[in-house]
Amino acid sequence: MAPVIHALRQNPQLRTTVVTTGQHQEILLKALASFNIVADHELAVMEENQTLARLTSNVMRALDPVIEELSPDLVLAQGDTTSVFVAALVAFYRGVPFGHVEAGLRTGDLRSPFPEEFNRVVASKLASLHFAPTEAARQNLIREGADPETIYLTGNTVIDALFDVARRPIELPIEIESERRLILLTSHRRENFGAPLLAIISAARRLLANYSDVEMVYPVHPNPNVHDVVHRELGGLDRMHLLPPVDYENLVALMKRSHIVLTDSGGLQEEAPALGKPVLVLREVTERPEAVTAGVAKLIGCEEEIIVRETSSLLNDFSAYQSMSRGASPYGDGYAAQRIAEVIQARFLSS
Repeated sequence: MAPVIHALRQNPQLRTTVVTTGQHQEILLKALASFNIVADHELAVMEENQTLARLTSNVMRALDPVIEELSPDLVLAQGDTTSVFVAALVAFYRGVPFGHVEAGLRTGDLRSPFPEEFNRVVASKLASLHFAPTEAARQNLIREGADPETIYLTGNTVIDALFDVARRPIELPIEIESERRLILLTSHRRENFGAPLLAIISAARRLLANYSDVEMVYPVHPNPNVHDVVHRELGGLDRMHLLPPVDYENLVALMKRSHIVLTDSGGLQEEAPALGKPVLVLREVTERPEAVTAGVAKLIGCEEEIIVRETSSLLNDFSAYQSMSRGASPYGDGYAAQRIAEVIQARFLSS
């Protein structure tokens, strides 16, 4: 959302107010600082290891009085988090139009990813404006009955942010010898808690044992279902770098230096291919099929043997690696935020 915030704030006729839920405050503050943004309202809903029901309740109770006080002409949110679902619902209850950035992504399975697929489906049902990143996302919305006049094909704002940060001279948060091949590993989604995460960890151990020129870096999410397991199983392992959550600048630096990206993250499926990095997706389904279709990302799931086999193929076979590292991204050209701002200005400032 940072590029959208900046694009909107360039127009003095628009008053843009930033509200954060305050979850994982350390990660949040780093992300805001990377783009020189300060939140106007911080809801401070974070509780340790809270359930989804508790989180939903806390966000709703904290956000509703803010929306009442501000009485905005538009509530804008991005993605598929519980916060986005609640923002759409509170806006609906208050009779305020809701604009959904990154609209129309679908797997077709409400349980996968969980709860993100449910969150974005509900957000779409409540949205007055849909900012779709790709033509496939636009078609998903049309099939679900959204008015085509309310859907705008913009590209994804994550590419705007990526291009902005990638141009900066940023040092790596760790030292990696020049001849080493770096694998960037991230896994934090709820559906991968438990056995899937343990399989990912086992695969990481085997890959490090099999390839002496490979190092891995894993920025570990603070959720104890991830943090505690990862540090217990991988802490102290040679050539495995477990980092606390890194800011966006450092994440981009790690992507630029990486040889392969192993991830269950949605954003990295879009960002890494734009930097020419092959992505192996640690999920069974993805709401971002465009990268898979383009051949720059591959769905491999969370079975240990498959992770080892597919990663080894890219490490061993130069032609296979080249075919996935073409620098192709179907998710935008870096001007998504500008297009979104133009739509909002036309809708709300036209006489």
